[in-house]
Amino acid sequence: MGSGQWHVEKRSTFRNDSFAKEYGSAPETGCLSIVVLGASGDLAKKKTFPALFNLYRQGFLNPDEVHIFGYARTKISDEELRDRIRGYLVDEKNAEQAEALSKFLQLIKYVSGPYDSEEGFQRLDKAMSEHEISTKSSEGSSRRLFYLALPPSVYPSVCKMIKTCCMNKSNLGGWTRIVVEKPFGKDLESAEQLSSQIGELFEESQIYRIDHYLGKELVQNMLVLRFANRFFLPLWNRDNIENVQIVFREDFGTEGRNGYFDEYGIIRDIIQNHLLQVLCLVAMEKPISLKPEHIRDEKVKVLQSVVPIKDEEVVLGQYEGYRDDPDVPNDSNSPTFATTVLRIHNERWEGVPFILKAGKALNSRKAEIRIQFKDVPGDIFRCQKQGRNEFVIRLQPSEAMYMKLTVKQPGLEMQTVQSELDLSYGQRYQGVSIPEAYERLILDTIKGDQQHFVRRDELKVAWEIFTPLLHRIDNGEVKSIPYKPGSRGPKEADQLLEKAGYLQTHGYIWIPPTL
Repeated sequence: MGSGQWHVEKRSTFRNDSFAKEYGSAPETGCLSIVVLGASGDLAKKKTFPALFNLYRQGFLNPDEVHIFGYARTKISDEELRDRIRGYLVDEKNAEQAEALSKFLQLIKYVSGPYDSEEGFQRLDKAMSEHEISTKSSEGSSRRLFYLALPPSVYPSVCKMIKTCCMNKSNLGGWTRIVVEKPFGKDLESAEQLSSQIGELFEESQIYRIDHYLGKELVQNMLVLRFANRFFLPLWNRDNIENVQIVFREDFGTEGRNGYFDEYGIIRDIIQNHLLQVLCLVAMEKPISLKPEHIRDEKVKVLQSVVPIKDEEVVLGQYEGYRDDPDVPNDSNSPTFATTVLRIHNERWEGVPFILKAGKALNSRKAEIRIQFKDVPGDIFRCQKQGRNEFVIRLQPSEAMYMKLTVKQPGLEMQTVQSELDLSYGQRYQGVSIPEAYERLILDTIKGDQQHFVRRDELKVAWEIFTPLLHRIDNGEVKSIPYKPGSRGPKEADQLLEKAGYLQTHGYIWIPPTL
């Protein structure tokens, strides 16, 4: 389908059915009900419904099989919900877009009700059953997907209502699956309590803990890069790599999320989940196959090898003006910036610092993985001051991967300069639309592929790594350092990077190539 085409194609969800069958996600047919709980909220409007629309217009959601149900406490009609989400989906000035949008919106129905009462969920079940009957699906063969675009505090009650009122009545090839959003708790104890409450109601195979970073194009490329390219295999270890940085930077503050953010802070919001998941893919050993459980087994092994975090390898920051918001206490210590060094105690990574850095109100917006290699021994060109070799994977914006290397400066004299081997997606894959992370992950949920979702034991080990540090921060034992908005963050963070062995390149800036 060309970039300008908006008609809906009917096609199989799977382009390679033999691959899907081997790795645990065989194609399925029959009625599919997708329920968005919290349908009137921001997450549903900005992420969930747009992802569903894009899947629909690309032909991954067959209009003859799929129906979408919104559920929330707000008392509105079907048409009012459609009007609320319409503006987040497409520009209606385009006639082709408007036609596809109109057909998609007709698939959406709305049911209102509380999150802790059977009455509303019985109405929801009735609406789904009517849809299933209309598509001539036999009882027990339908598929029901519940997307919880809700705060975690209501997960237990909502899951209980789904289990009580909305499950398939019998097992004839159908399924019921739930998607839960982060934060999965605030620390190890609360996460385990939440996991236990949900785990009492659903099997692990039915629970999809979504971390949208695992749906990003360049994150999904990590296993291919590492294990499908021979020249990386001998380099990807402590003998050649000096340090690894995984960085998340935003050039704006908490903006409307101050109350939520002050309760959680940047480590819970970004580092403990998004950046730690990326670390797993960078550091894990090769799985024995691409089956989801084999991949997730290796991720858990990496997390189990992380040693306790030392306070001297942590720098926290809070941008000036953060406490001016009325939702933020005057004595708040909640960090809006954090740099922490993780160390992995195993044969491959012993001695290599993994530097996780995240911050808001900084001087740029980007997310990237930066792998810095060791110095060249016996440097006959005396060019080490120009910088080390680095392999950089830029996750957003301007998706790219590039290798910084030293080359001869063109000309008559033997002078060296840093340059790059560059694969910029916007240039190399012109006209190819890179899917949003939520599109991929919702489609994976429909397929039954849990590779890019967080397993319960994986979540537990992740919280074990960070909970002691988080409790020390909550108790005021580790303080946030003020920094100016629009800066790089606290200068102490750069000092920590230098202490950890990172050598900054001066005089070189990567510039995304123009088309």
